Amino acid sequence: MTNNLYSLLQDRFLAASAKPSLIDAEGHGPTYGQLDDLSARFAAVLRTYGVEAGDRIVVQVDKSVGAMALYLGCLRVGAIFVPLNTAYTAAEVDYFLGDSEPRLFVTRSLRDAAADHVLVMGNTPDSPLWAEALAAEPDPVIAPRSASDIAAILYTSGTTGRSKGAMLSHGNLTSNAQELNRLWGFTPEDVLLHALPVFHVHGLFIALHTAFLSVATTIFVPSFDAAQIKALLLKATVLMGVPTFYTRLLALPDFGAADCGSVRLFISGSAPMLAETHRQFEARTDQIVLERYGMTEAGIITSNPLDGERVAGTVGYPLPGVDLRIADEQGQPLPHDTPGVIEIKGPNVFGGYWRMPEKTAQEFRDGGWFITGDVAVQSSDGRVTIVGRAKDLIISGGYNIYPKEIESVLDAVAGVAETAVIGVPDPDFGESVVALVVAEKTLAPSLADLEACVREQLARFKHPRKIILVEDLPRNAMGKVQKNLLRDLYRDCLKG
Repeated sequence: MTNNLYSLLQDRFLAASAKPSLIDAEGHGPTYGQLDDLSARFAAVLRTYGVEAGDRIVVQVDKSVGAMALYLGCLRVGAIFVPLNTAYTAAEVDYFLGDSEPRLFVTRSLRDAAADHVLVMGNTPDSPLWAEALAAEPDPVIAPRSASDIAAILYTSGTTGRSKGAMLSHGNLTSNAQELNRLWGFTPEDVLLHALPVFHVHGLFIALHTAFLSVATTIFVPSFDAAQIKALLLKATVLMGVPTFYTRLLALPDFGAADCGSVRLFISGSAPMLAETHRQFEARTDQIVLERYGMTEAGIITSNPLDGERVAGTVGYPLPGVDLRIADEQGQPLPHDTPGVIEIKGPNVFGGYWRMPEKTAQEFRDGGWFITGDVAVQSSDGRVTIVGRAKDLIISGGYNIYPKEIESVLDAVAGVAETAVIGVPDPDFGESVVALVVAEKTLAPSLADLEACVREQLARFKHPRKIILVEDLPRNAMGKVQKNLLRDLYRDCLKG
């Protein structure tokens, strides 16, 4: 028996082969039988390029049906899928290619890259790799995989500036998908409205795997546009999004309950939702958003209930099979309602960071407990409320941004003495990035130089909304920069 995730999905696909799978806003798209066939054609092409089980396939392409068939083709072959944000710069991509050493790099355009093969695929069937797949004979073979074999590597920015590749196994992905499919009540009658990116755990694994397992139809749109989403909600039963989706819908003056009549479930995650947004959405739509909590390394960890009280500002209860504790810095469990760091273990928790055994060892305690770095309290009935982050992570529009990565880029600019990057409140994105820069006494860089360097080396979502030149940075008695004071001091710097 194989534990290849695609074997599980294929059983569902073929049993509902005539049902629409991924459709566009006009209702056009492949059936589940056609999606299975297309994935087999991509698998055939991958094998012609020498791809074998365990090989890495780095993919930086636009969201499309072809991109999803390529992902499923990788599962069929047993290759390791490595999706990259399409906003990443050439410098960032070069690091990922060097670290993962892929057999293939699939990109939107040719460029000099350190891969055995560079293939081009756009978002239409006439683009090179997609057309090659359509012309190929489908390969029915599904590579046998164990539950512990790696299915995907997703890179997360590191606190030290070096990105870490989280290794997610077939067992990790399968366990999370099956549990969420059950917990959130998915059925073949559901229609998921999908406006998330597909290089991220949320859009690729949480949303699509859950829909695929129940052979629900997915309205698959390239990106979030509030007016379009408002119109499409009339055809949907479920929307998964980040808090920004909900604030932008609420910004439409005529958005309300009449637009949500067919929707049974609104889900929010990837960033904290303000309790006020939660209350406003309920007041306008008579719908209570279901918040959940997860991370790249474990998928979904907790969820508010489908049936039961959904409390604004909380992320609900640990998923069945997931052990969660609130611990102190030494890993000792803390009493209920006492803030501490969330530690978890379970079938959804990743196996470690790609080629980083020391970092992996640092993040796990004896007994297999993974240290999430998120600070929370847990009530006596098990409900979890996130109260902060032990690390300096900034979450902007659902994207994780680590200040150290931006600071390293700015620190390299001539005339920069030191920097501190912080997140400040943003009503639309939750947080936005602000950079504080201390200049050398004899050579002060211009804002234009700083902005140009950031543009060249970092993806757009990491760019500071504002760069501020300051005389010095506040420090504690040990000389550590006090970012908590900076966050208080500059929290309103984007207003006006």
